[in-house]
Amino acid sequence: MKTFIGIVHKEKDSAYGIHFPDAAGCYSASDSLDELMAEASKALAFYFEGVEVTEPRDADAMLADPEIKQELDEGAFLLAVPLIEMTGRKVPANMTFDAGLLAAIDQTCKLRGMTRSAFLADLARRAITQETPEA
Repeated sequence: MKTFIGIVHKEKDSAYGIHFPDAAGCYSASDSLDELMAEASKALAFYFEGVEVTEPRDADAMLADPEIKQELDEGAFLLAVPLIEMTGRKVPANMTFDAGLLAAIDQTCKLRGMTRSAFLADLARRAITQETPEA
């Protein structure tokens, strides 16, 4: 999984905004820092949907860039965001769970109108991007 370094800006009374120097034109925003990672990861997935993924620079290379250094000097900060490439191709996965946990998963899926696969995939994406699941 590739990780892209984003530059986060936050002005008074505004949302957090992020853009990716190695994915020109890819940006996202969120009202809370807690949700920014997930929103930024989704933006990257949409940006690279159907196109070749470029090789991102690491943090050291970003810090050596004078334009990025200037943004950081003005109050921005870096955020490493994982790119979860959504291929649209589904593959089976055999998993083992405790029977009680599986029953709880299935009850939750039924209440939410989701399949078990969709529920577990959503939880995995949220865990990877550190997004807090909704109750």
